[in-house]
Amino acid sequence: MKHHNSFKHRNQRPQNHAPRVVLYSHDTLGFGHLRRNLLLARALRSLPCAPDVLLIAGMHEAGAFDIPEGVDLITLPAYAKQCDGSYQSRRLSIGLRQLTDMRARMVLAAVKGFRPDLMIVDNVPRGAQEELDRTLSWLARKTNARVVLGLRDVIDTCDKVRRQWLKKRNFEAISSFFSDIWIYGDPRFYNLVDEYQLGDVVGAKARFTGYLKRDVAAVAEQAAKSQQHVIGDDARPYVLCMVGGGRDGLPVCRAFATAKLPAGHRGILITGTQLDAEGRAEIEQLARMNPDLTVVDFLPEPVGLMQNAARIVAMGGYNSICEVLSLGRPALIVPRVAPRREQILRAERLAAGGLIDMIAPDALTPAALSDWMAQGTLSEIAGCALDLGGLDRFKDLAAEILDPVYSASNSLAA
Repeated sequence: MKHHNSFKHRNQRPQNHAPRVVLYSHDTLGFGHLRRNLLLARALRSLPCAPDVLLIAGMHEAGAFDIPEGVDLITLPAYAKQCDGSYQSRRLSIGLRQLTDMRARMVLAAVKGFRPDLMIVDNVPRGAQEELDRTLSWLARKTNARVVLGLRDVIDTCDKVRRQWLKKRNFEAISSFFSDIWIYGDPRFYNLVDEYQLGDVVGAKARFTGYLKRDVAAVAEQAAKSQQHVIGDDARPYVLCMVGGGRDGLPVCRAFATAKLPAGHRGILITGTQLDAEGRAEIEQLARMNPDLTVVDFLPEPVGLMQNAARIVAMGGYNSICEVLSLGRPALIVPRVAPRREQILRAERLAAGGLIDMIAPDALTPAALSDWMAQGTLSEIAGCALDLGGLDRFKDLAAEILDPVYSASNSLAA
């Protein structure tokens, strides 16, 4: 790949413009990719050059989240990821090929119109169903934009990752289009490059940032509103259960709704908007029989509730884990095991290090949850030994790319 060390853009721009960044996430299951990109967008906006940020997301719920000043959003018609890992249209009665072509055209048109200096692709180098191919090719041919691949700490098992990356020709895409790979994890905990034997080309472009610690102060106002909306004037301590988007969260919701809460505590359950209608009706019926249980389907910012929870029950997605570790709350993780084993791989290592408690999905019962909630004192866990400095390093890496753009623009304006 031609590395773009010169920032004299072929793009025609007004002088003294702010740098521009595109954050892409495919969002085929749950809220995790979008929530991570929103966190990164806030971090980018805090840089001295204050870039304009365009989020490209793959689910309509994206519009319900708080969008920071200087950030805007395009939502694509949604994919739905099935239990076997295949895709179909989530809402439209159209075929997968037609949906992919529609999304690919929308992404390309948005990127052409916005003309970014930096594009950060979340998790999937060529996008879901290779929908980024045309965009990546255009950026390489027509602009000097830097393209970065952002990866979470764990993807899946080694064999599955290597098979998929070879099948999807991800190695070729990384070699041709990506200048950098930023891994939002701590290599002492899980060295993605070594674990998956990704080779020298990937290794040379990889930079580990550390985990993305949540800054509660940055979302304090929205977190306080969410907490007040759910808790009201009830001063009792509470146990919080949350299952991300909720599409595969029904077993955890059901077990929590029928578990015995610690004496003097209430339960708060966030089901997610992707729980199907039948599952939602079941949980609502259970909640009507339990006056100590409050059920909500969605909160744009749950970190306030997490910060003040006596304990947390959650699935094992990257963002939930980062929040648990950032806040130091006692947590029981019930990881997803299919279609990817990412969550259980992460949870097993964290549990072995004493940072969380874990229960496998096939061992999950109301009694098991009751026993965990009742054990010992509800105290904070010890300090985390993992590197949680990821946001600061992310900002440093982004500034290395964006500051020269901003300086060059100011020089031309002067």
